[in-house]
Amino acid sequence: MALLRNFNNHLHKYMAIPAIVLFGFFFIYPLARGIGISLTDSNGITTPNFVGLQNFIDFFKDDRATHDMLTTLWFAIGSAPLLNLFGFLYALLLDRKMVGKGLVRAIVYLPAVISPLIMGYIWYFILQPERGFLYHLGQNLKLEFLQGNWLGSSTSSIVLLIIVNVWQFVGMTMIIYLAGLQSIPSELYEASRMDGAGVWKTLWNVTIPMLYPSIKINVVTNIIGSLSVFDIIVALTDGGPGYSTESLSLYIMRMQYGSFTGYSTAVALILFLIIIIPVFLFLRLTRNKEVEM
Repeated sequence: MALLRNFNNHLHKYMAIPAIVLFGFFFIYPLARGIGISLTDSNGITTPNFVGLQNFIDFFKDDRATHDMLTTLWFAIGSAPLLNLFGFLYALLLDRKMVGKGLVRAIVYLPAVISPLIMGYIWYFILQPERGFLYHLGQNLKLEFLQGNWLGSSTSSIVLLIIVNVWQFVGMTMIIYLAGLQSIPSELYEASRMDGAGVWKTLWNVTIPMLYPSIKINVVTNIIGSLSVFDIIVALTDGGPGYSTESLSLYIMRMQYGSFTGYSTAVALILFLIIIIPVFLFLRLTRNKEVEM
């Protein structure tokens, strides 16, 4: 029996080897390779020269780059909380017994299965000034406020990008919260009612604590998705007007095709840090909260 137990222990260690190899091949190696390229003046064609941290210094000296970083952060600050808020509210609503619940769930989730690029072009045709559906609707209904150039202002453009992103992906957040709600034992709600707790106290003391795993998944995925936004901006505004709605992902692509391979790789590493820092902090806070429970 002892021999068999030792064999099983060694077998478990060996079974992790394929996962470690894949992780190293698809994450560690590309990351190490990217760090190496970011320290050169590579243009993807000629032999690169070592320039140290100059690419990173140039990024923070470039007004367009720092503006794009702030745009990306503002988009994430607006998008991620709204996705979680409306996804949670949808889940609470659709977790109740109601007629047509399945149909409503499908309608809310349907935009999430459509490519963000296609969705962006659909909304562009709706919001296009003087030719879009919204403009003609306002013209026919004599509603002048619907006939404005919504994509002509940097402020309204970023607000529209956030709204479209939330509208498209709130269904994914909702599904995860729904799964969490349906896994909460009904006995907890019964005990809460017997203790005289109202709706809000039950929500705060039972529902939300039991949803911490779902909250963790949604917050992390929404932070990553919002900070790496690309498709919806390309389709709806292409970073305009000017560069006012250009995200770091779009900036990286343009620098790459502009033959600034070393510099664009350095910017990609900066974006990686911008994403990983809030995710790491949130996971730490969530872990501590779960331990307290």
